[in-house]
Amino acid sequence: MGAETAHHIATTLDTCFQRTYEVVAPDMRRLYENAKRDQWNAARDIDWSTPVDLGNGIFANELIDGWGTDALAGLDQRQLEQLNVEFSCWRLSQLLHGEEGAMLACSQLVDIVPGNDAKFFQATQVVDEARHAEVLSRYLLDKSGGRIYPLTANIRTLFDYILGHGKWFVKTVGLQLLAETFAVALFRMISETAKDPLLREICRRILADESRHMGFSILSLPDEIRGLSAGDMRELEEFTREALKLVLSGQFPQEAYEAVGMTAAEIERVKRVRKEVARGNEQTLFRKLFRREMHQTVVTNMKKVGLINERTSVMLRDMGIDPNMSPA
Repeated sequence: MGAETAHHIATTLDTCFQRTYEVVAPDMRRLYENAKRDQWNAARDIDWSTPVDLGNGIFANELIDGWGTDALAGLDQRQLEQLNVEFSCWRLSQLLHGEEGAMLACSQLVDIVPGNDAKFFQATQVVDEARHAEVLSRYLLDKSGGRIYPLTANIRTLFDYILGHGKWFVKTVGLQLLAETFAVALFRMISETAKDPLLREICRRILADESRHMGFSILSLPDEIRGLSAGDMRELEEFTREALKLVLSGQFPQEAYEAVGMTAAEIERVKRVRKEVARGNEQTLFRKLFRREMHQTVVTNMKKVGLINERTSVMLRDMGIDPNMSPA
């Protein structure tokens, strides 16, 4: 939508040309077998003939910031319907950009992870992420009027670091443990609450793949993290803190509100209402469940890989996350 469509990231990778072909990590090889078994074709397995009624909306209205409050009282019915579409497409665009970034990061991981069991699995994840980018872009281009919004500053900063970093365990924490935790929680909420049945089906398909991706981090990271030097551990903890800030800090869809003709002052009012709702108890049930699921999954997975310690516990509490919360 009139914005930059590509940028370059300088990176140096220490490629590991692995020539040990026996199965060394059976659980990882099993994950690879599952990935091969569960492949699907975005062109063939999604019924693209299904019509999408944009007048009815894409997301549930309750997901739209300011919905049902005086902040949107100046919009007529046609503008409210358009806001649903613009807001939904803005959110889906960020998920699309994330899938593209994940595809690039996984292609790097094929190079730098040390064992062939992990390399084989990462090769399947490259295909998975390409398929997710394909299916989301096709939905936006063919079913949503071609509305693809620009990459946000937060997502760009996160992926610039993930893609520019040379250590595989840092890439894996940033991508599989943190970024995909947010994406999975959002895809699950959309699959359960979206108005559009085609989008619900697309999200259900994507979720089936994403469960394997988080499994990679759970299998590959514990031994690596246990063996890190003090310096590498400190670097990983600092990166985790910064990545969580980028993932969890609210990204506001300014362009969606501008698209329906709202003024800067009106949009600022929506932002204020958004903050008030976040601080209070007015959030809808599925927003509360989304937040809780995301926090639970972050804590659960950090515990599984050995990334919960005194320093990271303080960091999580500072972000409003209980490091002792019950498992997801």
